[in-house]
Parts: sequence; structure tokens; C-alpha cells
Amino acid sequence: MVEANNCGGLTGFVSWIFRNLSTTVLIKIRPLSELIQKKCRRQWQSLFQIHFMKIIVPVDFTEVSVNAASFAVNMVSGISGAAVILYHVYENESEASLVTKSLQWLNDTFLLKHNLQLETRAEKGNDFIACLGRFARFEDADLVVMAVNKHAKLIVGNYSLQMVEQNICPVLVVPPDFEFTEVKNVAVACDFKDVLHTVPIVPVKKLLDLFKPNLHIVNVNSEIYISISEDYMAQKAMLEDLFAEYRPQFHFINTFDFHETLRLFVADKNIDLILTFPRKHGFINNLIKGNNTRKLVFETEVPVLAAH
Repeated sequence: MVEANNCGGLTGFVSWIFRNLSTTVLIKIRPLSELIQKKCRRQWQSLFQIHFMKIIVPVDFTEVSVNAASFAVNMVSGISGAAVILYHVYENESEASLVTKSLQWLNDTFLLKHNLQLETRAEKGNDFIACLGRFARFEDADLVVMAVNKHAKLIVGNYSLQMVEQNICPVLVVPPDFEFTEVKNVAVACDFKDVLHTVPIVPVKKLLDLFKPNLHIVNVNSEIYISISEDYMAQKAMLEDLFAEYRPQFHFINTFDFHETLRLFVADKNIDLILTFPRKHGFINNLIKGNNTRKLVFETEVPVLAAH
């Protein structure tokens, strides 16, 4: 009896059947093909399985960075096709051995409790953002998950915000001590301006598809009075079409204090994750003026995903 040892040899195996079996046996080809399909099912699945979500988590072994790594691991644990890479940049060659061992220990610790593809990477460098950006491009990352804490090494110089400015992939910023439980409600903070060009729909949907959450699209604007303008209505219609499968709820709030209003909204709607789409031009320069994205990243009590 001849068996298909691997799916790559399936064509040759089928040719063998037609060369060696008589016409009286050809009536059995259908059940034989079903047997082949059954034997090769796992191999075909393995052959065509791809990483639909590749996540990089920079860690410097501080409590906040390890917590961010734990958040990312919990977020995709058990999801087929998702991969997390624990990443570290060291400055001195003498650190290499200890860094490698520490990353491996962290990797093994997570794998004791979670089922996922987990990898570690370390490289020497003296410019953290340049190294991380280059690595994210090389890996074609879908997401970078970072810790946020004023006193943590990773955040010196607003590293998380600098990664947003790089515009390589979305950046998810996790508050200190925040633990992943379940993402049921997501808020999209949107200014309703040129949404077709400012909302990165592909990466955003890739993340939303992990959770299938209730989606709230919120606009905080002091100029909104009794009703929204025709232009707002047109932008709303576009957003409804873009996120149709999530059946979004829209909230237009007339107030001057964007951050406080959003904080209250998060508490009232039990929001688990905020999505924001900062403008591309002059983003870092605007940070010193205290714009909304900076306040969201450093002061909001739930994770913030920044993408543009």
C-alpha cells in the first residue's frame, strides 16, 4: 500500500494511481481521495497557516514592561496564528548573555500558562527607537505593545509616542498594573474629519476581529449644539459603512474638556480599550502643547491604541 507521506508529494501519488490502477478500480478513487484528504488535513493546515497578528513587545525587565508583555500574551493566548515577540535592546556586549537568559526565562514562564507562539529577540544598539522601528519593519509587525510609566526606562523621552510618530504599525500603550481580562467595549475617539483617509481601517479591523467588541465611536466637540452638521452626517455615514459588521454606536458630546469627558465616558460605558488616530504631520512637535493623544497615553486608565 502506498501512502502520501507529505502533501507536497500528493500530485505524484495521484499520478501513480492513474498509472497503476485498472479501470475497474477507478470507481474507488473518491473514497481514496477522502482518505488522502483525512491523512493530509493537518499537513495542509500547517502548510497554509499564517501569522495574521504579529506583536512586538519591548521589555527592559522592569515591572511595567513585564506587565505589558503579560497583557499582550494574555490578549492573544489560544488564538491560532498570533505570535508575540519579546524584544530587548542592550548597549554593551557584556550584557548579551544575561539578556538572552532573562528573555528565555520570561518566555518559558509565559508558556507555562499560555498557548501561543512566543519568541525572543535581542540586539545591541544605542538608539532604542531606531532599533525598534527597524525591527518592526523587518518583521512586518501588526502591533507594538509598550508600557507607559514616567520613571520606566522604555518611556524616557516619550518612547511610546515616538513609536506612534514612526507610523510603522499601530502602538498599544498599556497603563501600569493594568491586567488583561476581556475586551468587550471599545471606544474610538474620532474628530470626524476626512475619515476615509485618517482612519487606518485594515490594522484597526485586524485588532477588532480578535475581540468582536461593542464599538462606540465618540466625538467630543464644543461646537456641536442641538444637531450635528451635514458634513458630520456624511462622515458618520462613512464610518457606519467602514465598521458595519460591528454595528457601531455613535456619541456626540458637546463639551470643552476632551480628556475629562472621555474619562467619564470610559467609566460610564465600561470601556476596555480606546482607539485614537493622531494626525501624521507635526505630531511630536504638538506633544509639548499637551494634545489629546499625549494625555490619553499618559493619563487614561485603560489601554490606548494609537494608529495612523
